[in-house]
Amino acid sequence: MDSAVVGQIYEAAFLPEGWPAALDSIVARVEARGSIMFVANPQANFMKLAASNEIRTLAEEYAAGGWPQRDGKLERILQSGRAGFITDYELYSEAELLRSEAHSQFMRPRGLGDGAGMAIALPTGDIVGVGVIYDLDRGPTQPKFVRLLDTLRPHLARAAFLAARLSLERAQGASSLLQALRLPALIFDASGRVLAANALMEGCRSHVSWRAGDRFSLRDPIADAQFKAACAAIGTDEPGSVRSFAVGGIEGASLMVGHIAPLRRNARDLFARSAGAFILTPAVAPQAPPAELLQSLFDLTAAEARVARAVATGASIEEIAASARVSVNTVRTQVRALLAKTGRRRQAEIVALIAGLKIGRDADG
Repeated sequence: MDSAVVGQIYEAAFLPEGWPAALDSIVARVEARGSIMFVANPQANFMKLAASNEIRTLAEEYAAGGWPQRDGKLERILQSGRAGFITDYELYSEAELLRSEAHSQFMRPRGLGDGAGMAIALPTGDIVGVGVIYDLDRGPTQPKFVRLLDTLRPHLARAAFLAARLSLERAQGASSLLQALRLPALIFDASGRVLAANALMEGCRSHVSWRAGDRFSLRDPIADAQFKAACAAIGTDEPGSVRSFAVGGIEGASLMVGHIAPLRRNARDLFARSAGAFILTPAVAPQAPPAELLQSLFDLTAAEARVARAVATGASIEEIAASARVSVNTVRTQVRALLAKTGRRRQAEIVALIAGLKIGRDADG
């Protein structure tokens, strides 16, 4: 996936009027009929969505008619444990699709067929998702397009997370953005210098050390090194680049997770000289089960998340390989990827990291 699409996605995170264009670009590259992005919070009975231009009216009709609640597709995606995009034909049997009210009464009469979607239950309690839909006569979604969509997943997850915190509303400037996020957050330039920070970040002294010259460092040295590396690569979108990582604290402080979101295209006009936003989220999960939490926090694949959970139980590489029916070399490769994405050096540190992901409440209370 080219960097132009990634740039549009991050622009839309801060300027929600950019979502239709970003989704249009995704649609063009996977040859779909349309695409939607949604933010929902079941506890608050809240849902907002954005859609590609061609299906905007259809998406609004779908939401207004209460079809998302009657469809049950979101729950199936979350329960599937899939870290990436999953198609309707993987979620439903042929018989279930024929019985589905959403498909028989809404989708098919409008010429809509198979689709592919992803959904993530965030540690904050929000659920975000992105989906594409194809014309009925196209048949099942082609695997090559699912793979293409999966390359976008980490960027979509971070952008949708920001959209959720901002309730899909435009920030009017740095102060407005940082206040609206309701999480410790700051805006930084290409050198890592802080341009603006909210009161929550300024008060987060168990995890952040403030320094002269508008600079800061993370008290967790591994996380601090990851932040600096991410700053140095903020203008690139290389596959596997780490932009979400664990952030430890001092004095018994709870584990947090840092997320870096680049500021791209017109979003940079809101924040002069800015390069990105850095947000800290509590490593807690009021909604998400462990698999989804691990995947959403550290951009893990489903296989890497399974390995992480197995390592946390004390299983050896050989035992993990036997249980998953894969080679020992495959598991070793997954463990190396897991260590790189979490910024840890040894399996024992993975165990300690996962032990810190406790069930709890959002910082909002």
